[in-house]
Amino acid sequence: MIYFSNVSKYYPGNIPGLVDVTVEIPAGEFVFLIGPSGSGKTTFLRLLIRDLLPSSGVITIENADISKFNASNIHILRRKVGIVFQDFKLLLDRTVYENIAMVLEILGKPERDIEKGVMNVLELVGLPDKRNLFPMQLSAGEMQRTSIARAIVGGPKILLADEPTGNLDPDTAWGIMEILKEVNDLGTTVIVASHNADIVNKMKKRTLTIKGGGVVRDEARGHYHLEKHEKKNVAKGGKHDADH
Repeated sequence: MIYFSNVSKYYPGNIPGLVDVTVEIPAGEFVFLIGPSGSGKTTFLRLLIRDLLPSSGVITIENADISKFNASNIHILRRKVGIVFQDFKLLLDRTVYENIAMVLEILGKPERDIEKGVMNVLELVGLPDKRNLFPMQLSAGEMQRTSIARAIVGGPKILLADEPTGNLDPDTAWGIMEILKEVNDLGTTVIVASHNADIVNKMKKRTLTIKGGGVVRDEARGHYHLEKHEKKNVAKGGKHDADH
């Protein structure tokens, strides 16, 4: 379903984001993107939603070259690809229900279908009783669950998650990963960028290790390869900064 063919992305100043990446991700797969900060994980995800365009190479989703999408039809791509962010990006002046319903409103769904769709995803993420609360009334884990519900309510075929557990305690983080696994079990392709070695090692999903913009490992049941500086940070309980 997803194919990167010799894809490179350079930022101003000739700073590499991705360098000559060729990788195929079949429909329905669960993939972790791992690697040190600045390695290119976020660039990989931003390219998939066409937030960035590659400097060279071709990215296809369902055999369609996504660089060919423009402002007039980018909505077609965004219907296929949902994304969950580390910092949630919820609208603070809208309730949980309204944050999620907005996606279906944009798609032009009738009110009856909107209510059914929103309540279905709220059940999936375990938040039906929080529908009328505002984001600031939620815990961090509940905000992330709301973010996931919003990302999947339109029925995307691909779900991207950029450090979805980065701001969460371990127990809450595992709850989020269980939801993502359930979404994957329903047939959605899930790609997660993560620094969480414990989660990656225990879930044993396909793992792409990115370093210096290139894919240096592609393992079917991968594990987290900690860099020396990451081992020190983990030992000290330090947090990682967001990467390109």
